[in-house]
Parts: sequence; C-alpha cells; structure tokens
Amino acid sequence: MISPEPVPAAGEVMWAQLAELPRVAEAMAEARALVDRVLAHRALRTGTAAVAAESALRGARASAALDGADVLNGEARSGEVTDPVLAGALRVHAELARLRTVWGSSPRQALARLHLLAAADLTPQELLGRPLDADAAGVVGRVSALAVGRTRAPALLVAAVVHGELASAAVFSGGNGVVARAAARLVLADRGLDPGLVCVPEVGHLEAGDYAEALASY
Repeated sequence: MISPEPVPAAGEVMWAQLAELPRVAEAMAEARALVDRVLAHRALRTGTAAVAAESALRGARASAALDGADVLNGEARSGEVTDPVLAGALRVHAELARLRTVWGSSPRQALARLHLLAAADLTPQELLGRPLDADAAGVVGRVSALAVGRTRAPALLVAAVVHGELASAAVFSGGNGVVARAAARLVLADRGLDPGLVCVPEVGHLEAGDYAEALASY
C-alpha cells in the first residue's frame, strides 16, 4: 500500500487560511452535524447496502440535473435511460464503492476512470480519461496531491477544494461536473467522514439553488 505524502508546512497554512474564510467554519460544522445524523440513523444498522444503493441513484440523478440533464425519476429507476449525462452519472455512482480503494492510492487513475464512465456517450473515445492539455494535466496532478496528502484539514474542506478545482477548471472533455462531484464523494469516503457512501451531497447542491453561481465565484 502506498503511504500518503505529508503536506508541507505551506500546505497546512493554506488549509488553515481557507478554514478561516467567512462562513467556511460554520458551513463545515453544519454539514458535519448533518452527516453525523445520517450515520446515526437506525436504517443503517441493518440496511447499509440498500441505503448506499439509494444514495447512488439519487446522487446520480441530482448530479446529472446540475449539469442540465432532463432527469426523470422513473427513467433512472427503470434502466431505460436516454439522456447521455444521466447515463454517465449512473455509471459513475454505480462504481464509486469500488473506486474508493483506487482513490486512496492513485487518484489520477480514479479520475481517469470516472471520466471514462461519465463521458462515454458525450465525447470521442480517444479523449476519454485524458486531461485536455498540459494545464489540465497540471490541475489533475495538483488535485491528486491535495486529495491524498496527510493533513489535519477537515475532510469536508479537502472535498470542497477537490470539487471546486476540478469543476471550475473543466480538465476533461465533457462530464466534468459529474466527475468533480464524484471525486468529492471519494474524498469524504477515503477520509472516513462517509465511508459507506450513504450521504447525498449532490441533492444538497441541487436544492441550494445557487450551485452555478457558487462555482463561478470559486
């Protein structure tokens, strides 16, 4: 197993500065409390697999909707999916549990796989899993280092930065939003906040109503 690299002192300063931005500490505390409520729910005592499966479905639908897909609940559940964004999101979320172990040792490989799944119906095959250019490859490398570096920063903060970096830079050809949100989920699972992948942050983004504006501000 590959041991994560320690975060340099400058990196810890960066995380501390981010945590001190207005509303960040408050928002993280609120989100952490909500996650704790979900993980303490009695449904998880006997039905974790069923809850995780429902989380994957709802997360995929919400993630696709955030990228403009016309999402119908019946379509997703029936398996007769015609929207390519929704189809990609469903493939991504179905594989998150397996990719959690990949993420911990090779985030680059996990990101390539996420893009292949998300954009299989959206982009030419030769572009699947590949950053668009040298700048995009640099973003992938930076995000990968942030994702696995040993740090005292809260998992929610690391996940938020991974999400923001990937979504705002659009490092791949198509499917970037779905990939970015899935990567954030993997951070939360890998860092122990939501190891069972039962929370549905994508629904929170969708219901907040200001996702595009917030991402543009990032």
